[in-house]
Amino acid sequence: MSDYLAEINVIIEEHQTIKRHVKLVGESIGDQEALFSLQSARPDWIPGRLEILSEKQNKLTQTINFLSEGLKNHFAKEEKFLPPILGEFLMRALILEHREIGKAIKEVRAMAANTKLEGLNREDLMSQETEIQQKVGNLCNLIEEHANKEELMLEMVQRTLEEKALE
Repeated sequence: MSDYLAEINVIIEEHQTIKRHVKLVGESIGDQEALFSLQSARPDWIPGRLEILSEKQNKLTQTINFLSEGLKNHFAKEEKFLPPILGEFLMRALILEHREIGKAIKEVRAMAANTKLEGLNREDLMSQETEIQQKVGNLCNLIEEHANKEELMLEMVQRTLEEKALE
């Protein structure tokens, strides 16, 4: 029982790390408020510039790869340790979400890798940037929602195990 509690604590701590990494992924593409502030501070700055978007694209690729590897390791740990704690049906539900997140990461990774910015006009560059921002935003939301659901379940199990240990 104390082994279960220890493992639950580790997984909950990892969720906090994952949430920080998700934030980094979101920050790697920038946000519109920051872009408008930059435009106000620097009148010569133009949104949709190729060099800025290329830099964002490279940063996104690096951060998504880092997040992907971390999640792969985290999911493997959960899928190893959580089945006896959560049972068959909750584990199946979590594994389905793990797969959904993996698919979304592959889509964002492919989009970042396959988007060719050279030769695009400013409008097309801005359109590509918006599309990537939407995909990344959806991925970040998906991961955060999943982590929140898992944490709720784990905290409930944790409370039950702690109460049982007191008996």
